[in-house]
Amino acid sequence: MQRIAIIFAFAVAAGVPLPAQDTPSTFDEVVDRAIFQESNLLKILRGEHPIAETYIQDLGPDADFGSAPKADHYFLGKLDFSHGVATDSFLPTGSAHSVAAFTHLFAASYLPKGFAQTLIIDGAEFDRDHYDFAFDRREFLGDVRTYVIDVSPKKTAGRGRFVGRIWVEDKEFNIVRFNGTYADAPFGQAYTHFDSWRVNCGPDLWMPFETYSEESALQYELKLRKLQFKAVTRIWGYTTATDRLNGEFTNITVDLPGVQDKSEQAADNSPVESLRAWERQGEDNVLDRMENANFLAPRGAVEKILDTVVNNLIVTNDLSVPGVRVRVMLTTPLETFTVGRTIVISRGLIDTLPDEASLAAVLAHELAHIALGQVIDTKFAFSDRLHFDDDALLKKFRFVRPPAEEDAANAQAVAYLQKSPYADTLHEPGLFLKALAEEADRLPNLIKPLFGSPFVQGNNILRLGALLQDAPQLQRTRTDQIAALPLGARTTLDPWTDQMRMARTRSVPLLSGREKMPFELTPVFLNLKYQGSAAEQIAATDETKHTPTQ
Repeated sequence: MQRIAIIFAFAVAAGVPLPAQDTPSTFDEVVDRAIFQESNLLKILRGEHPIAETYIQDLGPDADFGSAPKADHYFLGKLDFSHGVATDSFLPTGSAHSVAAFTHLFAASYLPKGFAQTLIIDGAEFDRDHYDFAFDRREFLGDVRTYVIDVSPKKTAGRGRFVGRIWVEDKEFNIVRFNGTYADAPFGQAYTHFDSWRVNCGPDLWMPFETYSEESALQYELKLRKLQFKAVTRIWGYTTATDRLNGEFTNITVDLPGVQDKSEQAADNSPVESLRAWERQGEDNVLDRMENANFLAPRGAVEKILDTVVNNLIVTNDLSVPGVRVRVMLTTPLETFTVGRTIVISRGLIDTLPDEASLAAVLAHELAHIALGQVIDTKFAFSDRLHFDDDALLKKFRFVRPPAEEDAANAQAVAYLQKSPYADTLHEPGLFLKALAEEADRLPNLIKPLFGSPFVQGNNILRLGALLQDAPQLQRTRTDQIAALPLGARTTLDPWTDQMRMARTRSVPLLSGREKMPFELTPVFLNLKYQGSAAEQIAATDETKHTPTQ
């Protein structure tokens, strides 16, 4: 919030004109304010370097569902808006994640404007000189009431202009969603269709967050072939852990002079305590570095839920492993690993796990590594080893286990589960593993971890394979058998703070097996809200508020 205030103050100091705050009486006034707010957003974005993750699934014919994912591609990098839009990839050169395939696939749709096409509508040229606007209707997107406006480029505007529809919230007149494509692609290029959403991160601050792209038959002029795909681009990490800690600096409590610790307990650490403290220091250094690079979410409500599941395993197995905790990595590829006594699980894996027993199974495997004393290299207890750029993170941090350690953890984890509250439902994680193995060949970039050891190699389950014995047969078309959930099914994210929470969704009966969509991307349709009490303020306004005339 402090950064938002600074940005606002800078705009005033720089002489940027601010719009009047009275209610607009005409449609033209709404358009003018939306253009103004889009221009201000562009100024803010030029000072930001968020993370962008794009996951793409190519579609092909499927006997049961018409079409289904047949291949996938993955990109993870950092955006730089200071000079146009540039991306720095986190993925090492030659990585099995298909960066090259991503570039080829999207060369016609994301270049030359790149990611800006899904984050901002048309840069500094989204204005009346280049576009025509037509009022369509009023519509609620969640708690946010919007004007829906059709947008089309003028005939003299040139190639590559946005054509589609925008949603403008009626409080401060920010564009909160835009849907469409770019018109008149040059020869050899093709623009994909996209639906781009923003979320409220503070007073009068709506930041780009998620974009869904889809083509059922996209013609590429260079290759003269049609492609079917769907893709989601997620943006997060507008602030870092350092930014958040700087905000807490003023809350530091300083002891008064003369205050002394009068405890009669021993002040010196034993050798075992010193060893544990040294290991914890290396562990904390790694986690802090990952959080500052916006790979890890700050601890919050989701982590408390995961801690409870781990504690269930610890208590029922009478384990003595103090200090175990769970952290969530914000990336999509499915993985878990341990850093010292901290279990790290990816957001993508949490989203696709269908039940608590399956979650307990993957956490039990990592708990077994901890209980067996398989700790990390303590070289990162030396802070100088953390001094590297964010784009080197995947090269510096590797948490891959040798096969012998994985086998030992597998056996121990199954023993933990058999004594746990989940003992009677172990067929459920077994079914999840079967579904995972079935998709491994088609979705290798989803299955391949960024930091740790894989779940699957080829079609072979490498973790908890013993659970497959009691798992039922996988039946794709049955609506009452849910082996895995779609991506994005369980969690939501604040892209400004990286704070995660569990999604509050309704239970919807499935009409057919096609709606199960295990491990699949789904369209983005957010339930938008104003931050804090703004939603209540909007709801309390007069519902007969004047609709401006064109």
